[in-house]
Amino acid sequence: MSIFDTPIDRRGSDSIKWGKYAGRDVLPLWVADMDFAAPPPVIDALQQRIAHGVFGYGHPWTTLTESVLAHLECIYRWRIESEWIVWLPGLVTGLNVACRAVDGDVLTATPIYPPFLSAPRFSGRALHRAELACSDGRWQWDKTALEMALTLGQAIDSMVASTRLFLLCHPHNPVGRCWNEEELRDLAAFAGENDLVVCSDEIHCGLILDADKRHIPFASLSPDAAQRSITLMAPSKTYNIPGLGCAFAVIPDAALRRRFLRAMDGIVPHVNVLGLVACEAAYRDCSAWHGELIAYLRGNRDRVAAAVNAQKGAKMSHVEATYLAWIDVRELGLDYPAAHFEAHGLGLSDGADFGAPGWLRLNFGCSRAMLDEALVRFATACKAA
Repeated sequence: MSIFDTPIDRRGSDSIKWGKYAGRDVLPLWVADMDFAAPPPVIDALQQRIAHGVFGYGHPWTTLTESVLAHLECIYRWRIESEWIVWLPGLVTGLNVACRAVDGDVLTATPIYPPFLSAPRFSGRALHRAELACSDGRWQWDKTALEMALTLGQAIDSMVASTRLFLLCHPHNPVGRCWNEEELRDLAAFAGENDLVVCSDEIHCGLILDADKRHIPFASLSPDAAQRSITLMAPSKTYNIPGLGCAFAVIPDAALRRRFLRAMDGIVPHVNVLGLVACEAAYRDCSAWHGELIAYLRGNRDRVAAAVNAQKGAKMSHVEATYLAWIDVRELGLDYPAAHFEAHGLGLSDGADFGAPGWLRLNFGCSRAMLDEALVRFATACKAA
């Protein structure tokens, strides 16, 4: 029996995920937090910090920074400098700050995590969207679509491209791709040819499920990629501590880093001190726990794929990374897919929020017993469509 088989009752707690369906028999497999306890070393570190009893304003300390540097070099072969790090209270904050820090329009590819679509609007930036291509069940970049979307961003009066920021999701939420080196180098070349800053959301980098794949930070590709990059990372998804509010940006270029810091002034608070404590412990002491997690999620992924693809009118492509399944239910002909599945006891994310109506996102970061019940409900909902 795995440690992840132990159920934790989150009903009636402060959980946004479970509170959405309070009083209803709906299993919540929507928002991206897992139903697992945080790693024991993280909990121990938090308890030690709480025992201190004083929670005044805090700032990052040397051993915390060293844990981040060591983690990035050991796991991703990416050597960075401590001064490149900008601490943030959340990765979504980083997306919004990036949109404010880089003058010009914004380019991204859909389907995509919803804050990619809202951050440019909140920042007063125009957003240009290209569609990812799905060929033979595999999601890929469509270079023609990217170039067309970039062309739409040209200033009509001068025909000079006004798009300056490319928002990259890597690994990708919701399609579950772990972009490989060739794909990343193509994107880096595209960014270089069009003088784009690349803001790379790499929050799911610790959740690569396929043993033959590895995460390659975009900024690690080349000196040019590094100089035009803002890399956003956090321990929150991998170690299930999103409520502690701790993330960071890695920005090698000093001028770009200054612009990012100026855009933060007056609106971005300091990081929660408990989040910083948890971050250090997660990166330093949790490798064994992490290995067990990946094995468990891999098993859950396979369960979901088998169950979904067995249903007429539903299908999903292979999930290489994340604990999120991206499910195509367009053939079911439902006007409101998410509402239909809720009516059958299953709370999923609506693909329309990601720019893809007719799709659903399922979070399989839960106990196997809960997942199996959810998949029974999924089958029932498909048959009732």
